[in-house]
Amino acid sequence: MTARGRATEGLQVGPVTVPAEALSWRFSRSSGPGGQHVNTSDTRVSLSLDVVSCTALGDTRRRRALERLGERLVDGVLTVTVQTHRSQLRNRQEARERMAALLEEATAAPPRKRRPTRPGRRAEQRRLDAKKRRGAVKRSRSRPPME
Repeated sequence: MTARGRATEGLQVGPVTVPAEALSWRFSRSSGPGGQHVNTSDTRVSLSLDVVSCTALGDTRRRRALERLGERLVDGVLTVTVQTHRSQLRNRQEARERMAALLEEATAAPPRKRRPTRPGRRAEQRRLDAKKRRGAVKRSRSRPPME
């Protein structure tokens, strides 16, 4: 798939697909090594999603994302910037993966509440029997009483 085709694809977040129109791409010059090539190519990729106005997520997922990503959002917009690779295409792919992973984690349902349970009567009895056996072993190791 080409770089252009990649940018027009939606973003899969769990069972939900965020449409490509909701994603905003920006390209700029990356820092770091690269020789003469680095001065002429825009390989740094910034992928942004306006979480507040994204209707594809639905109300519940959007509310979870806004709560959990609160510190990462700037005016309700989540931005992921990648410049680890020298290729813009590879940076785009990684930006999409990071954005999807962030949204997946942020919109996931909270874990079920743990229902406290008690050990069964038989398990309790086994535990007490084991304690008694261990105590008997330790008592048998002590010196015999002086007469």
